[in-house]
Amino acid sequence: MANQRNDNVKVVADNRKARHDYFIEDTYEAGMCLTGTEIKSVREGRIQLKDSYISIRHGEAWIKGMHISPYKFGNIFNVDSERDRKLLMHRFEIRKLYDKVRLKGYTLIPLRIYLKNGRAKMEVALAKGKNLVDKRETQKLRDAKREMEKALKLTR
Repeated sequence: MANQRNDNVKVVADNRKARHDYFIEDTYEAGMCLTGTEIKSVREGRIQLKDSYISIRHGEAWIKGMHISPYKFGNIFNVDSERDRKLLMHRFEIRKLYDKVRLKGYTLIPLRIYLKNGRAKMEVALAKGKNLVDKRETQKLRDAKREMEKALKLTR
């Protein structure tokens, strides 16, 4: 019998604006380097991904602009809430992402943060920006789908 793991996944933060502003091409899972008080704040859900993005420097992935509120019982152990945090990914994944971002005009954004088996993980997306016309088209399709579902529900 195969070794089956029970993946307990609890979504802590979701970047809903990312799907509105970008076309998501591919997603990756990354770990995060956090201090003790930061992980406690993450477990409480005191995290914000709104204007954050991921950059690659010297072969390492870093998240910038992510806000983790200070832990209320952390006193002197709390760190800067807006500091850059290192992401843990395989070297070949980082190299592949760096090549796509550098050559093809893609960007790296966080989609969601979740706890998986007690460890904080981030879903990183390789994305391409939408322009205003694309955003309007997406909204039209979403509205049309909602209207069709509403009409089907009324006819039943």
